Amino acid sequence: MELKLTRSTIRDWREGDEASLVRHANNRKIWQNVRDAFPNPYTTMDAEDWIRKASSDDPITSFAIEVDGAAVGGIGVVLQGDIFRRSAEIGYWLGEEYWGRGIVTEAVKVFTEWAFANFDLSRIYAGVFEWNPASARVLEKAGFEFEGRMKKAVTKEGRTGDELIYAITS
Repeated sequence: MELKLTRSTIRDWREGDEASLVRHANNRKIWQNVRDAFPNPYTTMDAEDWIRKASSDDPITSFAIEVDGAAVGGIGVVLQGDIFRRSAEIGYWLGEEYWGRGIVTEAVKVFTEWAFANFDLSRIYAGVFEWNPASARVLEKAGFEFEGRMKKAVTKEGRTGDELIYAITS
């Protein structure tokens, strides 16, 4: 898969992305706003494991955000099952040196359209930690609507806070 955007390209993870992935993912500011499964520190072995996993998933649902030929972030969906089978959770991150340029907003908007077109989805949602208003703004600008606040639902680095739920429907 490859989606060419005005500021970036969304594409499959591939061998050779490891060094750039480590360079951009090994950042405490990113780690503070993602799930604990995202390693910190982020090592070359973590990058190799991630690229191998993301490339072998069936269907592939996790992709690199490329800027100027380098993988500087990631975006993907987690397809849900059972009664939630027409829902997916979107997640994304971007290297700090690219923040504030509209890259993630455009990526979320275009990737959401792609996900609706390629999977049998009626809803895509995201959870945002209350201390990350920039991510909430990305979702709002990409057309997601605030649905609710799950009080004291997340704990990161010893801090418990609210999770803000955003969604968009087809």
